[in-house]
Amino acid sequence: MQEIDLKKGQLTRHVSRAVKAISDGYVIAVPMENAYAYICDAFNHDAVRAMHVLRGDELGVKAQVLVSNFKMAEGISRNLDKRTIAAMKKYWPGKVTFQVLPSALLNWDLGDNNELDELAIRVPSAAFVKAILAKTGPLATASVSKVGESPITASSEIPREGIELLFNNGKLRKGLPTTVVRTVAGAHKVLREGAVDFVS
Repeated sequence: MQEIDLKKGQLTRHVSRAVKAISDGYVIAVPMENAYAYICDAFNHDAVRAMHVLRGDELGVKAQVLVSNFKMAEGISRNLDKRTIAAMKKYWPGKVTFQVLPSALLNWDLGDNNELDELAIRVPSAAFVKAILAKTGPLATASVSKVGESPITASSEIPREGIELLFNNGKLRKGLPTTVVRTVAGAHKVLREGAVDFVS
């Protein structure tokens, strides 16, 4: 495991290293808006499985997915209503997670053996992760904290085992979790109140 200080060196170089590690099938740790998270290639079954093991997830838990824009969201979803696309454009990038219907054409397993007909996706506003997403496809993600534990905001508290790279951006500012919105045929239901007041 190698730790890289994002406050030193060139951002483009750091992004290139992250993209290579992801394409090589590794799990890496990165700073999100208000906590550190694991990310990996959403289509790499072994990497996604390794991420779940690092967190101590039970079998059947489905990873969330990060995308670079609503177009990528359309590519991995089905039956996205124009009202949902408009909401995505309004709230992304940002801390709103949309639960949508996944495309049936995708060759991936986010942890549920493709049994859950729902997909949680968002475009993050964290600059470093946005820059990575601009050069990758969809990324599976999960908090670096163990199941049931508080989000980790200090890089010194991140477990070092099982990850290829840790991108350190120091102590992150604490914040509310993402607002989670379920979408069904253009209708929106807030499942979890969070950092953003959602109005469809």
